[in-house]
Amino acid sequence: MGSQRCTVVVGCQWGDEGKGKVVDVLAESVDIVARYQGGANAGHTVHVGDEEFVLHQIPAGILHPQRRCLLGNGVVLDLEYFFEEYDALVRRGVDLEGRIGVSQRAHLLLPYHRLLDRVSEEDRAGGPIGTTGRGIGPAYEDKVGRRGIRVADLADRRRTSELLDGALERVDRQLRDGHLREPLERVRVRDQVLALRERILPLAVDTGLEIVEALACGRRVLLEGAQGTALDLDHGTYPFVTSSNTTAAAAATGVGIGPTFVDAVVGVVKAYTTRVGHGPLPTEFEAELGDRVRELGSEYGATTGRPRRCGWFDAVVARYAARVNGLTGLAVTKLDVLDTLPEIRIATAYRTGEERCTEFPANTTSLADVEPVYETLPGWLTPLGGARQLEELPPAARRYLARIEEATSAPIRMISVGTRREQVIFTKLQ
Repeated sequence: MGSQRCTVVVGCQWGDEGKGKVVDVLAESVDIVARYQGGANAGHTVHVGDEEFVLHQIPAGILHPQRRCLLGNGVVLDLEYFFEEYDALVRRGVDLEGRIGVSQRAHLLLPYHRLLDRVSEEDRAGGPIGTTGRGIGPAYEDKVGRRGIRVADLADRRRTSELLDGALERVDRQLRDGHLREPLERVRVRDQVLALRERILPLAVDTGLEIVEALACGRRVLLEGAQGTALDLDHGTYPFVTSSNTTAAAAATGVGIGPTFVDAVVGVVKAYTTRVGHGPLPTEFEAELGDRVRELGSEYGATTGRPRRCGWFDAVVARYAARVNGLTGLAVTKLDVLDTLPEIRIATAYRTGEERCTEFPANTTSLADVEPVYETLPGWLTPLGGARQLEELPPAARRYLARIEEATSAPIRMISVGTRREQVIFTKLQ
């Protein structure tokens, strides 16, 4: 990670870019890894030897011994799934003692949020937007509506009960008004939260204070985001977005530090483009090629298992992400998935009628109608999995990477050529 002491890792497409692997690799040289937004809708996949770990809330750095992992105030914490994930890691031999902290200011995602999410998706005017159904939107709605329950609220059992009773009454009324046939199990929800509060309170910390004190002592920190720039609530393809700010500017807010503490932003992109669920994907492949790349890249959602839609690399999106995140470098993942393609295309602009646009539009409706302007490059038709130096890549692969750098105006710092930790090429990151 060079001389940088506080680095943000952010997705620069529609999520699923391979942030889990990038964080896992970079975590080897840091002391603290902190998640700054999202919740159990994220799915960061990490391969350690022959084992695969899918992490939904616990930061990807947890698989490195002695790394401290924090969940910031910008995260919506699903207590039930969090402890399922925690206990599963322990069963697999991961030592978590003293290694996980959760912000006192983090809001809780409770079972009724998942129920509300499902109802909202079914009743949404204009059709569903393709949420994961994990309750993320309703939890953030409660946070913004100033009716959420935070980890700090659990310290007082009586206050916890009062807040829960009020929330459950409100949600029950809301569900009845929506004519939901499935009843809200109020007693079970209340008992579950009161039981889990005994486990979460010993993990509650001031994440911002801990990070600032660590930086003052010369320690290194990695801030881990979920989803991607094109799913950002403000900057993504609204309304087909997540319910939080996924961009680098949210990292400082999401863990409780000032923006001047951040000195590097690494943006993660796949060597092609994918997205899960509804919404525009301008460079989407035709069905046959889409099916082929999906199988080559195992493109199925880590959280939902849904097949991902696949397309050519969209430099318009990546260039936009570089700007709104202030990238200091790119990490390109899954370059090896393209090994067998004789030609590879990059979308450098969009065309609508006679107009040519090089900037990512704010209007999602117009984005659905654009025609990508492609450049075609030769493929390399050579397996890349064994490469460990840039010079070991075939010339066609290096030309493709150079064109991505040029089209996005962001230097490539890291290239992934396989799922394993060691299948990484560092370029200018050191």
